[in-house]
Amino acid sequence: MPELRYGAATGLPGPLDLGAPLQRELRGWSALALAALAIAGVFALLLALSRVPGIEGVFPWPVGFFHKGLVIHVVFSFVVWFLAVFAAITVLATHAAAGPHPRLRWLGQAGITGLAVAMPLLFVPALLDRGEATLNNYVPTIIDPLYYAGLGVMGLAVALPVLRLFANLPGRRPGVLAPMAAGAGLSYLAALVAFGAALVLLRGETPSYAFNENLFWGGGHVLQFLNTQLLLIGWIVLAGLVLGRSVGDRTGLAAVGFLAAVALAAPALYLAFPPFSAAQTQAFTDLQYALGPAALAVALAVAAGWRARGQWREPAYLYLALSLPVFAVGGAFGLFVDGTDTRTPAHYHGVIAAVTLVFMGFVITVFLPALGRPVARSRALLWHVWLFAGGQLAACIGLFLAGTFGTPRKAAGAEQGLEHLGAVIGMALNGGGGLIAVIGGIIFVWIAARALLSTPERQHAPAVKAALP
Repeated sequence: MPELRYGAATGLPGPLDLGAPLQRELRGWSALALAALAIAGVFALLLALSRVPGIEGVFPWPVGFFHKGLVIHVVFSFVVWFLAVFAAITVLATHAAAGPHPRLRWLGQAGITGLAVAMPLLFVPALLDRGEATLNNYVPTIIDPLYYAGLGVMGLAVALPVLRLFANLPGRRPGVLAPMAAGAGLSYLAALVAFGAALVLLRGETPSYAFNENLFWGGGHVLQFLNTQLLLIGWIVLAGLVLGRSVGDRTGLAAVGFLAAVALAAPALYLAFPPFSAAQTQAFTDLQYALGPAALAVALAVAAGWRARGQWREPAYLYLALSLPVFAVGGAFGLFVDGTDTRTPAHYHGVIAAVTLVFMGFVITVFLPALGRPVARSRALLWHVWLFAGGQLAACIGLFLAGTFGTPRKAAGAEQGLEHLGAVIGMALNGGGGLIAVIGGIIFVWIAARALLSTPERQHAPAVKAALP
């Protein structure tokens, strides 16, 4: 892997610049992120197999398993993994703003402890066959006090490093990473406010599918602003690593700020419309139209500044180059969703896969080198990127194809009603692509975890320069 060239505008630290406390934090958040992705991958494999046509004749997949397995897979791959990476980014942003000795340093370790406590609470109800799974949107749920407690602890745990970042912003000119991460932090706090407002309005109601749908609908939409902001940050950082200079940083800062402003206004929809009415539901849905222009602006800015050629053997280049078309396909599929068939998961699987590719790139090319644990370029590393990106692309195309023939979402086995050949081909493509993507994910987790558990290569400290464009 070539020397990583960090620059002043983004302000990423070298491996020994973080200081021991922030290094421990970055390592802790990275470990939790990898654990979440590993758990999600195990259940992704089981779910992909359970949707292959005819599999119910080989192994009698219980419907209860599919529903609870789907809850675990989605929450760990789409919520826990994303938020753990976000918290890790705030560690780097806090360093950029305040150096190795930030104010309220203890909040970071408290957040790590909180998420470590929350993860078993989100997992145990399914293992103990407790509660009922509700496949509501954004944060699917198992109706059990332990599960709800896990969600609450996780929300608070991730808020702690975000609040610390805000406390350390004044007084320095930290480049663009810190203010962009702070913009993402505003969206995260807005999502927590939306969840809190919905919970207050729902007080006294018995938990059910409708309860969870109303609880997580508004805040779940706001979380998509956070996810999009993190994707944009990732594109800018990876492009900077590939080119050795800043690319699209001003556009990115403006786009992240715009999304933060919209996200901050979103909780007001609980006041502007009758609670949980059709008008309010549609208003939250319409927020999505702010995401596309922001993402397109940064993608075009990165493409306009891209002069790299022939770097297909460089990991940072691969993560960036493959995330762009996967995101584009997922976004295009979003034009056809109606919420009932598998075109809907085709859309969000493509978009989520793009974000995950960027996050994988962050772990390999930013987090681990910043910890003094760089990963050497290898065939396995490059193959993992191709397998994950190609598998996810095939899986979401298969879902879209099956959805055009009416295959229902959130169903498995005979419940899918695969009567048309096109639906059978689509779901087979989804299952095969999902299996390939899981293999790519397993390779990634193995490579990253092995590096994270290794001894820091302090002799390589000068190789990572604090010099971002």
